[in-house]
Amino acid sequence: MRLVLLTALGIGGATVIGALLGFMFRRIPDKWHDGLMGFAAGVMLSAAMSGLILPAVDLVPKSGIWVVGLGMFLGAVFLNLIDVAMPHLHRISGVDIEDHKNNEKINKVLLFVLAVAIHNLPEGLAAGVAFGGEDITGAFAVAIGIVLQNIPEGMVIISPMLLAGIKPGRTLLLAISTGFVEVIGTLIGYTAAVASAAILPLSLSFAGGTMLYIVGDEMIPDTHSRGNEKLATFAMMLGFFVMILVDKLL
Repeated sequence: MRLVLLTALGIGGATVIGALLGFMFRRIPDKWHDGLMGFAAGVMLSAAMSGLILPAVDLVPKSGIWVVGLGMFLGAVFLNLIDVAMPHLHRISGVDIEDHKNNEKINKVLLFVLAVAIHNLPEGLAAGVAFGGEDITGAFAVAIGIVLQNIPEGMVIISPMLLAGIKPGRTLLLAISTGFVEVIGTLIGYTAAVASAAILPLSLSFAGGTMLYIVGDEMIPDTHSRGNEKLATFAMMLGFFVMILVDKLL
């Protein structure tokens, strides 16, 4: 449990580190933004596959492979249902291609907190569920992947908040709160996985499905919305390979 708690703090702390870097750069050019988030998308794709979905596949017989598919789609549907009711990162970045209800009723500060929390909670759940299994090496790979993803994400959330008129001190507090959400998510995911070992394949694939949904619905469309598609794509491939390298070294 101590290892899980330290990992949770590391995952949440990576967002804070990224936020501090965001204060240093303030205005991040679009190319840097799309490259960083493309890299993060590749990291998440690789971590979801190698640390969550493939371990779930290994835990079920051939006749039970449907459990993995069910878990993946349940994870995606879960986030989609939340996404319908609450705003997300497209609204913050000014590139929103979907309609979301109740946006007008949420004040500007809460809008930012909710958006980043929705994006970060599944990552914490994924890390916790991974540590609930027997593959500790794979769990570390997932955790490292989330850390590598959180640093650039923490960087890019600072500028929109400052431009929205939020004071620097409050902006830092909000960034820290988004990291705290991942700590809570990690502990919840670990507790659920340990308490329900029999449904571990479903839990792992559910967590993997949430990460795939974030990449496909949030990150890739965002990085392809400013004319930097090629840069974002190659950055994604680099992030994917970095995670393969991390997994090999572990």
